[in-house]
Amino acid sequence: MTKKSSLVDVGRITAVFGINGWVKVQSHTEPPENILNYRPWWLKTPHGVKPIVVDASRRHATGFTVHFEGIDDRDTASGYCQINIAVERNQLPELEVGEFYWHQLQGLQVISEYEGGCYRLGTVRRLLETGANDVLVVQGNSDSVDRRERLIPYVPNQFVKSVDLDTEMILVNWDPAF
Repeated sequence: MTKKSSLVDVGRITAVFGINGWVKVQSHTEPPENILNYRPWWLKTPHGVKPIVVDASRRHATGFTVHFEGIDDRDTASGYCQINIAVERNQLPELEVGEFYWHQLQGLQVISEYEGGCYRLGTVRRLLETGANDVLVVQGNSDSVDRRERLIPYVPNQFVKSVDLDTEMILVNWDPAF
């Protein structure tokens, strides 16, 4: 098993804002303003991971604008655009039993027990938020019944029977033909 990073993506820098080094940030936290509670932010740049300190922030349209300590011009700030923001995993709040962060589900194998059969469907690549419920995007691989992509609603006790982080498996009740 490969060692997992201690960093978890929580947002993304999308664009510069103004001329004084401010940038626009899209939060992936729930609620969105929680991203501002984490210190430090780790930026996943093409040249490695870099810690950075937010010294000011404001709500803006559908996201936030932030200013980083020591960055006071648009040109320097533009170098951080389209960069993911991560935080240390141990900074995330504890969840209730049976609740999971999305990053915990990504990469898990999905097995379907359907009508008496057992079928390997693939690996969770990502999740989608649809409003009604979250959806597992499961990509088939060489070990699965086929290489298709499946969208499986994350509905515990209906489609998702169990999640086992230790064995890195999600057990579902899903028709493999669908």
